[in-house]
Amino acid sequence: MTAATAPFRHPALFYRDADEYLAGTVEFIRTGLRRGEPVAVAVPTWNLELLRDALGTQAGAVRLLDMTVEGRNPGRIIPGVLRAFADRHRTRRVRIIGEPIWAGRSALEYPACAQHEALINAAFAGREATILCPYDLTHLPPHMIADAYATHPVLIDRGAETRSAAYDPEHVVAAYNRPLPEPPAGALCLEFDAADLARVRHAAVDFAGRSGMGEPHVDDLELIVGEATANSVVHGGGGSGTLALWTEDDRLCCRISDGGHITDPLAGRVPAPARTAGGRGLLLINQLADLVRIHTGPGGTTLLVQLALD
Repeated sequence: MTAATAPFRHPALFYRDADEYLAGTVEFIRTGLRRGEPVAVAVPTWNLELLRDALGTQAGAVRLLDMTVEGRNPGRIIPGVLRAFADRHRTRRVRIIGEPIWAGRSALEYPACAQHEALINAAFAGREATILCPYDLTHLPPHMIADAYATHPVLIDRGAETRSAAYDPEHVVAAYNRPLPEPPAGALCLEFDAADLARVRHAAVDFAGRSGMGEPHVDDLELIVGEATANSVVHGGGGSGTLALWTEDDRLCCRISDGGHITDPLAGRVPAPARTAGGRGLLLINQLADLVRIHTGPGGTTLLVQLALD
């Protein structure tokens, strides 16, 4: 079976300006509508407006999402955007435009973006879907374009479609499984085990309040800390872990470390089966947080979570 005939297709679309962007995306959308396929578009604000204007009255037939909102945490995109749409239309082939990588992504965010693009291939293997991922050749740095070659089996440039000789998504997942920043001096650091879960959760809430975090986000942080520390106790190898909290600019950072090893790279990125007990902690954390980064290996796992203070 070739990439062109496989049930799941995941091409990268390279563009240099608005004209090339529209040339590669509008007909993709209109072809899906003609075939009766459900179509979703999740791209950054500026490109969403381009497509809305170009589609005219057809825009109402497309699920339009602002990726700067829906995908600000890259770990949320597969479960909350792509799978959420595809799973609502299980009996039909779907087509989606997803643009999770743009020039404004931070250096801390980008590794999660690259892993996301790599993991789409496993998350949708065998599914009747096409996910087209645009890449801005004018503004993205060379290493991001190189990663696109590794995470997409098919490449489209100025209408020409080729197979990627550099396709190797597993390598990208492993390459960006990198150690995470240590807590800065002055961070609140707490050790915990099963008897301390309530204590560290309350300490996190108190820290967030003192840091000026708004009430809805404090509630989210309490859930995140509760899920993460419980996971450390149950799955972390030794039943204990460490929690660190600090602020950077307008964000609250939460770092949880334990002795466990997450062996499934899709953990927290695909919905857990309805009849399966557990498996939803990381999924919930990805849903609530503005950014989630994970570094895991035989020596232990570290989870770095960021939430906006305001």
